[in-house]
Amino acid sequence: MTSVDGSAGQPGQQVPDTGAPQAAPPGAVATPHAEALPGEGGAPGAGEPHGHAGHAEGTWAHDTAAAAWPPGAYQQVEPDRLTRFVLRVHARSPRWAAPLAALGCVGIGMAYALVSDPTRSDPDAAPSCLLKLTTGLDCPGCGGTRALWYVLHGDLPAAARHHFLFVFALPFLAYLFVAWAGKQAFGWRLPELRISSPVIAGFLAVWLAFSVARNLPWAPFTALYV
Repeated sequence: MTSVDGSAGQPGQQVPDTGAPQAAPPGAVATPHAEALPGEGGAPGAGEPHGHAGHAEGTWAHDTAAAAWPPGAYQQVEPDRLTRFVLRVHARSPRWAAPLAALGCVGIGMAYALVSDPTRSDPDAAPSCLLKLTTGLDCPGCGGTRALWYVLHGDLPAAARHHFLFVFALPFLAYLFVAWAGKQAFGWRLPELRISSPVIAGFLAVWLAFSVARNLPWAPFTALYV
């Protein structure tokens, strides 16, 4: 029998496979293999400087972290100190704290209307509407404070004369506040007042038309001017 390299082997003797890696003889010095240059068929990143290898590892880590988040999601940002303080106060505050704070703001507004008596103040008295002070035109909110003063004194016709839409919306706003505050503070389950988007859009359109009509210089629109 003839081996691959042409040497004759003895019967019963196994011929070593020349394709298998050969063990180095004793005392031989191992020579490192030549590094493959980039683009010469070597493995990706083989033979590259350490800087390129580090860049490749960083890119791989970035791609792996990005793949961990589903499409459309974003990593939550760590809240700052002020946000953490507000969240802690909100978590530790009782249920009635927010309704009480809102009620306090409403009370301050009512107290200001009662003390200042806007029905007897001059048109340019501070604080005044900037639009009316500079152009002489009523803004969409002009007359609201006077209407509130008349409502607090029970004179609804005079209140409607100064701001009809404010008087119209006041019962709905009061009910929404009572329903929300009662649910937050006492757990009341009052019937919900569902206001759809078309209703809100219609109210804003009427408010805009009212704001324009009250500035027209012809009767009967002049009766709306305050």
